[in-house]
Amino acid sequence: MAVIGDDALRLDGNALAGALQQVFAVEATSVSGRCAGCGRVAELGAQHLYRYPHAPGAVLRCSACDGVLLVLVELPDGYRVNLQGLSWLVAGPGSAAASA
Repeated sequence: MAVIGDDALRLDGNALAGALQQVFAVEATSVSGRCAGCGRVAELGAQHLYRYPHAPGAVLRCSACDGVLLVLVELPDGYRVNLQGLSWLVAGPGSAAASA
């Protein structure tokens, strides 16, 4: 049996393009996520959004512990998103079941 080395199995990030397109092409408010602070799993659309009129972006906080889940900053040429407050996200048909 031939042994395949790690170098033969390693691809660049472009190989993940199809899967990432599926993940990010969903209704984002129905995506479920787990709060890294308290462990609560819920849909992003059910969390508390703080977006002030003159702020450069928005902060999404956990409705259970008030921890920061997501920070979205609008840039002239796109967006910068920080998901540090989320342990994971579930997108797709199983996302609603994950929050139950």
